[in-house]
Amino acid sequence: MIAREVTASTPHAAREMKPASIRLEDLVSPRTIIRRDEPMARRTTLRIGGPADFYIEPVDERDLALVLQYASEHQIPLFILGRGSNVLIKDRGFRGMVICLAQPYFSRIEVDGNRLRCGAGARLKQVAVEAKHHNLTNLEFLEGIPGTIGGALRMNAGAMGGAMFDVVESVRMMDLRGKTFEKFPADLPVEYRSCLTFKTHIGLSAVLRGHTAARDAIEIRMNQFSQKRWSSQPAAPSAGCMFKNPASVPAGKLIEELGLKGTRVGGALISLEHGNFLVNDGGATAADVLALMELVRDKARQERGIELRTEVELIGE
Repeated sequence: MIAREVTASTPHAAREMKPASIRLEDLVSPRTIIRRDEPMARRTTLRIGGPADFYIEPVDERDLALVLQYASEHQIPLFILGRGSNVLIKDRGFRGMVICLAQPYFSRIEVDGNRLRCGAGARLKQVAVEAKHHNLTNLEFLEGIPGTIGGALRMNAGAMGGAMFDVVESVRMMDLRGKTFEKFPADLPVEYRSCLTFKTHIGLSAVLRGHTAARDAIEIRMNQFSQKRWSSQPAAPSAGCMFKNPASVPAGKLIEELGLKGTRVGGALISLEHGNFLVNDGGATAADVLALMELVRDKARQERGIELRTEVELIGE
């Protein structure tokens, strides 16, 4: 999942919020999941992260809107979590609400001709598989991205030469007041590994377009992508690629050229398989990962004059 943070109107911590006149549990459906002091390490692919004050899985759009309105009224920061890839949650956790669109309502995939309407919680791998089952190509690259539609929209996620907004036809989203509306890619500030609209809005669903092709050809293409990924990326827990690629050289190649593969800080290790993956080698803390990231950035700056920009989002205290 990719994850994304939606910043509320104030940076105040949840424990400093205005006294609530009514409990959130009393506003939403009993089927909406609300947990307090939820450990985030179990919900990130890096297996790192302190507790969130609130962890919420809304049952549907109505309850999501109520949660957002409650957060706004009580000045509670928000963080939208997908499958937990592409994010580093710090050791002290997140003082606010973590909202995850993991319930079935948000995970639906509906196929109509060469279009797929996919909920924000739909896993990218399942989208690719569903497209294959309906003989639709151009979506195979999604198979290897460990995230959801919502996170892929936020990050304009990509792999194997493809990117999310290459295949998006329209997006349904919600603002922090709970209002829903539809946008088209031409209306959105889409960049390499970023769409800034989703810093302040929540993706609800997207219509993706494919092209008809023989299923055997799609299967071959997906298998080729899978083999390439598993031969070049680590199996150990990671958040995915840590740094965005500079214009002059891929980040993984740069880190390898700097001789940093295998470098360790505590339980955090620069992968031997791919230099742009920092893995949890067992017991790593967010502090370990942050120190290792800074080591890489310092060396890239000093030896090559390159300023590496972080692709993984840093969340929490």
